[in-house]
Amino acid sequence: MTSPVKPDVVRRHDEGHGRRLTVAFEALEAFPALAESRDRVLRVVREDRTSVGEVVAAVESDVALVVTVLRIANRAVQRKRGKIASIPEAVEVLSPDGVEAIAARAMTFDFFERTPGWDLMPERFRLHAVATQSAADRLARELDFPDRDELLCTALLHDIGKLVLSHAYPGYPQQIHGEARTPEERLRSERLELGVDHALVGGVLARRWGMPNRLALTIERHHSDDAEGEAALIRLADMLARYGHAQPVSPNQLLRAAQAVGLSTAQLRAVMYELPHGGNAVKRNVDPCPLSAREVEVLKRLGEGKVYKQIAHELELSTSTVRTHLHNTYAKLGAVDRAQAVLMATERGWI
Repeated sequence: MTSPVKPDVVRRHDEGHGRRLTVAFEALEAFPALAESRDRVLRVVREDRTSVGEVVAAVESDVALVVTVLRIANRAVQRKRGKIASIPEAVEVLSPDGVEAIAARAMTFDFFERTPGWDLMPERFRLHAVATQSAADRLARELDFPDRDELLCTALLHDIGKLVLSHAYPGYPQQIHGEARTPEERLRSERLELGVDHALVGGVLARRWGMPNRLALTIERHHSDDAEGEAALIRLADMLARYGHAQPVSPNQLLRAAQAVGLSTAQLRAVMYELPHGGNAVKRNVDPCPLSAREVEVLKRLGEGKVYKQIAHELELSTSTVRTHLHNTYAKLGAVDRAQAVLMATERGWI
């Protein structure tokens, strides 16, 4: 049972429900980024040797920055290229200079100040979004999911409908959810009290922003029992993020969600154990690699501690050819020796 909702908090369809949502959609155009997130983006893009990976990581630290970068990148590309559904793609289209211009104009909020019209919602939202992204990343690696970048972008945006509802209804979420504890119970309360739920509203907002339809569909279906593919992964990641923050999650729902994506109970236990400790995240390969395939193979073996003769034998090359590949590699990376070259390539996710 949900607690009674005050009439001045919730308006039914015939009392301006649609108008409230429209106003909220418009308000989200100026959803603020955390000031520290904005400042980090500016610091990264202004460095002398900026990598795409560092820019992507800085943008992905904040949902407001993700939304703005994604929207502007989709407006910038021609139709023949299709729509952009990941931040690495968006940064490639806009360039670090374009990202810098976006960040410099961004509205911000601070940890220690009230945000007019939002109260504490932006930071609560950001923390859950980042936790869900971390869980989605761990699942993607466990299941060898092919489109990791798109999945991580959708994970950050999966709950944008909550921002709409919080702006449209001052009593959201507390007075709407009442005594509902699990995500499934809360969704039912939203449908009962408002006639819509945050997942459906989030899908509508994503389309309004010109984002790819597949991204909107994932947002729309991320709480569905019959969710498949990316939506099923986001559903499980959302549950795992809540579990990691000690919020109520149904064990049966968690098991069923894991089964839906092909995750065994043993794998689920391992993921649940690791996530609160950071999940041993693996570097994403989003920077364009300047090395040839052969140079990468040689450098990878060098990083494993093998000597020139061993590398030459494994790759069926002469020792002098191995040495030439490594000298070319050092020059391309600007590395002074093998240790620095291996470290740089590892940090970029190339080996």
